[in-house]
Amino acid sequence: MINRRFVLTGLASLAGVGILPRTPQAQTASGIINAVEFGLNPGGPDDQTIKLNALLTKASSSGQQIFLPSGAYIVSGVQFPAYVNLLGVSGKSRLLFGGKSGLIRASGSDHIQLNGLVIDGDGRPLGDGVRGLLEASNVAHLVLDDCQIVGARKNAVDLFKCGGRIEGTRISGASDAAIFAADSTGLEIAGNEIHDCGNGGILVQRYEQGRDGTIITGNRISKTRADAGGTGQNGNAINIFRANNVIVSNNVINDSAFTAIRGNSASNLQITGNNCSASGETAIYSEFAFEGAVIANNLVDGAANGISMVNFDSGGRLGTCSGNVVRNLSTKGPYPGTFGIGISVEADISVTGNVVENAPLYGIQLGWGAYMRNVIATGNIVRTSGEGIYVSVVEGVGSAIISDNIIQGSRNGGIVGHSWSDVSVKDLSQKSAEIYPNLTVERNIVN
Repeated sequence: MINRRFVLTGLASLAGVGILPRTPQAQTASGIINAVEFGLNPGGPDDQTIKLNALLTKASSSGQQIFLPSGAYIVSGVQFPAYVNLLGVSGKSRLLFGGKSGLIRASGSDHIQLNGLVIDGDGRPLGDGVRGLLEASNVAHLVLDDCQIVGARKNAVDLFKCGGRIEGTRISGASDAAIFAADSTGLEIAGNEIHDCGNGGILVQRYEQGRDGTIITGNRISKTRADAGGTGQNGNAINIFRANNVIVSNNVINDSAFTAIRGNSASNLQITGNNCSASGETAIYSEFAFEGAVIANNLVDGAANGISMVNFDSGGRLGTCSGNVVRNLSTKGPYPGTFGIGISVEADISVTGNVVENAPLYGIQLGWGAYMRNVIATGNIVRTSGEGIYVSVVEGVGSAIISDNIIQGSRNGGIVGHSWSDVSVKDLSQKSAEIYPNLTVERNIVN
């Protein structure tokens, strides 16, 4: 049944429709089509899909904007044509899902622009084969601006091979992800508010690893759950998978079931200036088959692990980790594992100028067993941790430089040599590292 408050809101708004010209001829001449003048009824109890689709087709052929006055419009199976420019009254013009298969779909369009609309899934199931409440594929330029998307039973926005921008939009209550974007062609996701989603916030992926170039910046993301379970494929506020050359910057992220920002097999990835709190697993991840990652100037407060740049065994290598503040970590994670590590790296990575505080296991971890090559830890501060710096001393590992760090209040040693999880040398800062010619340990202050 249709929610009574939407109907009443729509009926009450009819008094304001007269702010635009009243005749279809006048509106056509002005370049703006008032949907009410062409038969749509804000707040009406009947499904209005046929009328809306016809109006969209008309406006597309003439290149006109459609104005939707305040109220709820019950629709299902809306099919966007080649050109759409749809304007509503911000927070008041509502496309309400009528429950038949999907709500909005676009395929092969040149330009789709939605401003000031509420897109409401009403918590109703989407049909088989429908991936999102707003589903678009092969759209050259898609713009969502100042919209609100609520009540999606799958993804709120599902994109494939789309370019454009999603900006200033509020998404909440999606049972899967807020935004899922695959094989994008120049996409920007900026300044949005995302809250209370079942399995993810923003997911950017490619079906085969390659250049993507999506920019994700200035978003606020909170309460990302992992309702579908797993050990990291769900529950991430921002997840970059097989998509290269992506920028993730200046986002504020809180309360993620797993990771605030997760790069999986994503090369040339930049993660900078983000504020991440209350992450259930690793706050910031660059993992598996990546080559090239910059993780800089982020703040992590509260997580199981802080920052990880790992999986050299799968090809993960090459990057910098600098200027980050990582604090207040926990040994408890969402599944059995090793937690309580501030920063962990494995291959061809420089760790410089970071501050780590309250990492109960290791402040900084260099390598894991046989997986360490060309790592540098210099100019860092590690306070009140289990071990200050873990470094692998397994036979055959690559080179490491540990210099000019300040390590204070580490309960189980300042700079500790490890063979996997076992301690081989209790404190390399007090003993000569000459027996390990691949290590340079100098000018560190441990107290």
